[in-house]
Parts: sequence; structure tokens; C-alpha cells
Amino acid sequence: MRSRPIGFLLATLAGAVLALGGTSAASASPPTATASGDVGTADACYTWGGTLREGSSGEAVRQLQIRVAGYPGTGNQIAIDGAFGPATRAAVTRFQSAYGLAADGIAGPATFNKIYQLQDNDCTPVNFTYAELNRCNSDWSGGKVSAATARANALVTMWKLQAMRHALGDRPITVNGGFRSVSCNSAVGGAANSRHMYGHAADLGAGSQGFCGLAQAARNHGFTEILGPGYPGHNDHTHVAGGSGRFWSAPSCGI
Repeated sequence: MRSRPIGFLLATLAGAVLALGGTSAASASPPTATASGDVGTADACYTWGGTLREGSSGEAVRQLQIRVAGYPGTGNQIAIDGAFGPATRAAVTRFQSAYGLAADGIAGPATFNKIYQLQDNDCTPVNFTYAELNRCNSDWSGGKVSAATARANALVTMWKLQAMRHALGDRPITVNGGFRSVSCNSAVGGAANSRHMYGHAADLGAGSQGFCGLAQAARNHGFTEILGPGYPGHNDHTHVAGGSGRFWSAPSCGI
């Protein structure tokens, strides 16, 4: 587990004109006023500037969706599309409930402040890193999608893992592999259509939860592909992935 760098920049800006969208770390934003008049803190990764609710849209919503991607409900996956619809509201509600917040499905200061606590300055969740999700190369190139897309998909995967980790009592989850280029995938004998080549997948070690515990929990956190004990070649790890379609198979775990 990594300790979280200081991500909050506390200052006051009087008379500022504030937009409802979020700002990036590069702009070094001061505290921002929400639509309800509350003042939120600025974060070194991303700062939301206003309350988001069903009907909201834009980059601020897309950034929120990445962080709550692990709360879609059993067997579901939310779209990272910048449109705050019923599925996003339900995911926000589950996130709020998981952390003891008022579970109203409206993302305001309390929700954003919890997210700020959970993320590092590079926008990864505090308990996972890009390095864990890519043991193939340093630039995310050579997969089935662009390097930028593979890296973005891996970020969503990490937030799903963060949600799963919290649900399992905040016990560490061991990530043994993630993104693979086509050549890396071939070298390890991966499937020709492996979701590893899209940045969607992670292979997990047993840890204290056990392979079956991980596979069973993954059903609730946005993973559309779960392969574990009893599935050929997966008795020594649990494989989880996002992406289109759904295929779960871990017969020894009742899946």
C-alpha cells in the first residue's frame, strides 16, 4: 500500500468566476465554489467545480464516471461517456453508501472530497499504479488500441480494483500483470483476442482473499470478464477485465 502524496491545495480566491466543469492539475486551481455555494478543495489530479447530478454532462461527469466505475451493480458496467444518466446515478449512490456518505446519487463536495482522498496526483487510486498494470513496456504501445486508449482503459481497471479492494475489507490486492502489447501477449501464450491487449485486464494473485474470493467479488465491480480456478489455465490466478460482452468462468468457485 502506498502512502498518498499531499493532493489538497488550500487557498481562498475571492470574486472568482467559477465554471461547473473540472480543471486539471496543470492549472493549479484554488478552492472552487459549488452550485450550492459550498467551497470545495482543489486537488492535484483533478478538481470538480460544481455539483453533478442526473442530466449533467461533459468532462467533469466523465472524470466522475472513471472513479465510480467499480460501483455499477452486480453484473453491470457503466459507460464512461460524460453523460450522467440513471446508471451513473446508481453508481454514485453505491459509492456514497460504501464510504458512509449521504447516498443520494448527487455528486457534491462530500463525494468529491472522498475521491480526492482516494487518488494520487497522477489520478490513479492510492492502492494501485500504472507500473502494476503494465509490465510489458514503458509507453503502452503495440496493443490492439492506441497507447493513450490502453492507458486510459487501465486507469478505469484500477478504479474498479480499488472499489473491489474496499469491499473486501481494504486488504491488499496483488496485481501480477495487466496491459500487453501484441508481442508480449504472444510471448506468454495469451489468447488472440485477449483483453490484456486493450488495457482492460488484470491478473490477480491470491493474496489473503484467495482466488475464488477475488473472482466472486469481481462480479459486483464492473468486470465483464472473470476467469479463475476451474477454467483452463487459470488455477494459479484470477483474471478480471472490462470491455464489451460478458464471460465469467471460474467453476471451482461456483462461477
